Amino acid sequence: MTDLTTRRGLPGLAFPEDALKRAAGDLTTRFEGIFGPETIERYVLESYTALLRTAQVRAHLTTNATRFAVDRLTALGQATGAIERTVPEVLFVCEQNAGRSQMAAVFTNVLSGGAVHVRSAGSLPARDLHPVVAEAMRELGLDLDEAFPKPLTDDVVQAADVVITMGCGDACPIYPSKTYRDWHLTDPAGLPIEKVRLIRDDVRKLVESLLTELGIESKGLPA
Repeated sequence: MTDLTTRRGLPGLAFPEDALKRAAGDLTTRFEGIFGPETIERYVLESYTALLRTAQVRAHLTTNATRFAVDRLTALGQATGAIERTVPEVLFVCEQNAGRSQMAAVFTNVLSGGAVHVRSAGSLPARDLHPVVAEAMRELGLDLDEAFPKPLTDDVVQAADVVITMGCGDACPIYPSKTYRDWHLTDPAGLPIEKVRLIRDDVRKLVESLLTELGIESKGLPA
């Protein structure tokens, strides 16, 4: 477990942006006693590079990369027992992480009232969320403005109690201790709003059933 405890930085490490280097420094303080600087720096750079591959606009890239790194580091800590799990961990995976899995994540977070911690990812993440999906969710008062497609990583799978797949094939690693479900949902990419609304409503029903399975009462949507 040297990777989790060492305190030395990586020699000669080059950050593409000063803001990214500052973020790594902040996260080293945030995760002090859990991960050493090498792990923090590696995760920040890996997260940045992964998002850079599909980024259309770089204005929020460093911010999103930092958020992605925090989520992955938290997942790694949970998987190794260094960070306590206080609520069920659910991971939604679809191909692009631009529609179905994003809707499911928002519904789960809102309907559970925070009683479930949610992550989402894509086996082949898109450049951005499908605008029509965001529009359909806004109709219910649900905001996807800060959401962004993220690649599937092994750490978030290891941290999950339940993994829900939605047409991502065999991309998701299989661990014997996890509960897996496959939701057969139409991909909303390129569909008109009328059909996306139907998919949205199907996702909500499946999420409500999942919460029942987890023993969590649905809180309903905000008025």
